[in-house]
Amino acid sequence: MKIIIFGANDIGAMIASQFYTANDITIIDKEKNKCDTINKLDISFIDGNATDIDTLKQANTKDADVFIACTDSDELNIVACLTAKRISNATTHCFVRKESYKSSLGITKDAEYNCDFYVDNIIWPEELLTQEIFRIITVAKALDVENFANGKARLLEYKIIENSPLVNKMIKHCEFPKDTLIVGITRDDELFIPSGETVLHEDDKVIFMGLSHSLDILAGTFFHEKEFVKNIAIIGGGNVGLKLAKSLEDLKLNIKIIERDENRCEILAEELDNSLVIHGDGTDLELLSEEDIGTSDVVVSVTNNDEKNLLCSLLVKQMGVNRVISRVSKIANATLFEKVGVDITISSKNASLNEIKSSLCGTNIGILATVEQGKGEVLKILLAEDFKTTKIMDMKLPAKAIVGVIQRRNRIIIPNGATQIMNGDNLIIFTTSENAPIIREYFKVD
Repeated sequence: MKIIIFGANDIGAMIASQFYTANDITIIDKEKNKCDTINKLDISFIDGNATDIDTLKQANTKDADVFIACTDSDELNIVACLTAKRISNATTHCFVRKESYKSSLGITKDAEYNCDFYVDNIIWPEELLTQEIFRIITVAKALDVENFANGKARLLEYKIIENSPLVNKMIKHCEFPKDTLIVGITRDDELFIPSGETVLHEDDKVIFMGLSHSLDILAGTFFHEKEFVKNIAIIGGGNVGLKLAKSLEDLKLNIKIIERDENRCEILAEELDNSLVIHGDGTDLELLSEEDIGTSDVVVSVTNNDEKNLLCSLLVKQMGVNRVISRVSKIANATLFEKVGVDITISSKNASLNEIKSSLCGTNIGILATVEQGKGEVLKILLAEDFKTTKIMDMKLPAKAIVGVIQRRNRIIIPNGATQIMNGDNLIIFTTSENAPIIREYFKVD
């Protein structure tokens, strides 16, 4: 597959790093914008601007399968995608930072506004980030939450704490509710696929998949008892903070949002109906105490500065907040944040990468989610018409993976080894990112 990326920044480098071994990748950007990672990859680089048609011709854009524009300029990304569409049949992916651009570009594909060229996929990273935070907040104690099959099935990630009844138990002896599976465990920063013989340890981060109702029972039995999220504090009133507060207001929760810019506070107050807007600095310990931020069930720090998010997170942790979620811009900071006490780190870049990865997998294969900072992947695979009915235990997968959910027409099945899979089934499979390409290739339909 020929992929052209306009943008030699961190996100462009992330995308290139994921796909360069199996694809022909060219990156276009000014030399001064090139990040260090680009130099380490075996890819082509063109010093130029992808809004210029001569530069696109130099990159052989007419033969491209995919064109991705992810520079720091919305306008450059939009023009580059529209220009690429005029001279090629490439699928275009355009990164934007303004909500207005996402909504206005999205309607160009509607019949009423049909035109000869358009952008195929508009990616607004902050929207994806907000959706991820919302899912995590609404499930008490969960480190990660993903919904599948229209909410009928889920992925939940929990940490095994001291004195948990699960500590030092083999998985096969844990008596989890029916229709739940452990599909992955992260231990000492390493993600692996467990077996029934695997012994659970304190501080393990355990990934479950199953029916939503069964996972609710699991959560109430092993990880929290009748614990509900009621009070939420958001530090940072930018796009993410505002959209998150709006979404949470629909759940009738008590929301406080702290923003240091007075003009932005006025905008927040106009946009939000039932949230308390506080003008102040989230690193001000006196302010945090006065506003009883320590009594919050969840605190989310989503400023656009990693260092400030870390400081805010550590301060509220010291005040007794049990669950702290922090935004990170630099992916490398995620592990550091968690090591010093931040419960959950989230990145808009990772969320955006998921969008791109899913679209490039193939007609019968998609990526529903990634977990643990990209160490694990949840794949959705449609079994081909010529697939022969077989039991899961008899299926010879070329790498470690677990079939967590089967969608068969209107049925949702949480399988075991004796469950039969057949053509037309949609399999939701969990595996490590290292093994994901092997699993995808195994099920790939030409």
